[in-house]
Amino acid sequence: MDETEKARLAAAVRDALRTIADPEIGRNIVDLGLIYDIAVEDDGSVRVTMTTTMRGCPAGDFLKAAAGNCAAAVPGVTSAEIRLTYDPPWSPQMMRETADI
Repeated sequence: MDETEKARLAAAVRDALRTIADPEIGRNIVDLGLIYDIAVEDDGSVRVTMTTTMRGCPAGDFLKAAAGNCAAAVPGVTSAEIRLTYDPPWSPQMMRETADI
């Protein structure tokens, strides 16, 4: 898979992740700034690095599972791994303007 195909697949995963809404805030996890990185390997495997709005977020397990299922369902993705991180910690300044709450 060349770099153009990887970028296209990462964009498709990002678009798919927009269908997942944070249940506490009601906005999608991409526009909230919860998705830090989407890495695509040559074999089509995808690694999503994401966070939650706070450590110990009650919706954390749901969001991680939903992101994994959503990413894995994108055509061309052979497997999906979701990594949760709190570095850097999320803040409201990370939201896209369209996600104002």
